[in-house]
Amino acid sequence: MVQSACDVVSRLAALLALTALLAGCNDAAEGRQNSAARPRATVTVQSLHPETVTLTAELPGRTGAHLVSQVRPRVSGIVLTRTFVEGGQVKAGDVLYELDPEPFEASLRNAQAMLRRAESAVPSARARFERYRGLSENNAVSRQELDEAQSQMLQAEAEVAAATAAVETARIALAYTKVRAPIDGRIDSSNVTTGALVTENQEAPLTTIYQLNVMNVDLVRSSASNLLQARALADDGLQSGGVDVTVTLLLEDGTRYPHSGRLLFRNATVSPSTGTVSFRATFPNPDGLLMPGMYVRAVVTEGYVEKGFLLPQRAVSRNAQGAATAKFVTAAMTVEERVLPAAHPVGNSWLVTSGIEDGARLIIEGGQRVTAGQEVDVATVTVDPLTGAVSPASDGVADGPQANAGTRLAARDTAARQQ
Repeated sequence: MVQSACDVVSRLAALLALTALLAGCNDAAEGRQNSAARPRATVTVQSLHPETVTLTAELPGRTGAHLVSQVRPRVSGIVLTRTFVEGGQVKAGDVLYELDPEPFEASLRNAQAMLRRAESAVPSARARFERYRGLSENNAVSRQELDEAQSQMLQAEAEVAAATAAVETARIALAYTKVRAPIDGRIDSSNVTTGALVTENQEAPLTTIYQLNVMNVDLVRSSASNLLQARALADDGLQSGGVDVTVTLLLEDGTRYPHSGRLLFRNATVSPSTGTVSFRATFPNPDGLLMPGMYVRAVVTEGYVEKGFLLPQRAVSRNAQGAATAKFVTAAMTVEERVLPAAHPVGNSWLVTSGIEDGARLIIEGGQRVTAGQEVDVATVTVDPLTGAVSPASDGVADGPQANAGTRLAARDTAARQQ
């Protein structure tokens, strides 16, 4: 009986073990079945191609008039009339103020009288010298008397020259009683009224004229940023745009100024107080839209790269060492992570000049869900390098069996971001 019971127990144990083994096989087969049925991860990619990329820098600045003239009196006197309209346009040479001319007219008449008196003494002094010179040849007069006669003639002629200069000075002073505009432009308000006493070369201007058809824009840039540009020109394949650098303006309300300008010069020194370098650009202002003192931002062309790749910012991340990295899909449909040697921001993209080949497939969406070496399916899209907008690729067909699903995934993610 004991042996029979033991046989029953052993048979029962063997039966349980066989049941467990069959269950494990069924689970493994079901797992393989599920694994085969589960699709590979789908990522959205963009095919990269080299292109010529223009690099720009956005610099803050202030507008200023191309020419500014502070009008001051050249002589002292009483203001009789003001002949211009405040805030209007004036031409060079227009009379702005008229001062009382009577004292200057009297001075001119006095100078003219002194000139006539000086001129009247010249003929007798010249005749005396000529007479003495003839007598001197016959030794009728001494050499000393001839020299004195010559000296008197030269002195009379010098007095005529001095009197002539005095007349010219008085005439100039009289002309200065009419205060004229030195340049074309828009005139400011008047600082004096009729009957006011003004003095020669006084400190306070009578008014100010601004030439606004051409505007200056004074820009500043940090010296560190200037060094980065110089190094990029030397090491990163950045080529200079030449002497005539194009500049565009962004106004205070964010709109773009319709006329482009050009860069005039860069200061040769760095400001010790701010650590910045100053630039100046000029812009045409035919419509008068720009006014002195406006805050603007100028987009300055730094140079260009002939063969560069633009990577959307969303596709670039940083590793623990701070280096820029991006994920690509290889020809074997596996994920590869690369360290980018150098990246410069351009709009909503990063400019990379090395480490990428023509036609490389950059992962735009889904990179967080995959790791290096993992097999994936891809959906191809294009990304605008400036705005970051995503659109289907020109062929409209994604690679791999999950192409349609990948395209729908990219569209869904884009819509979610826009919301």
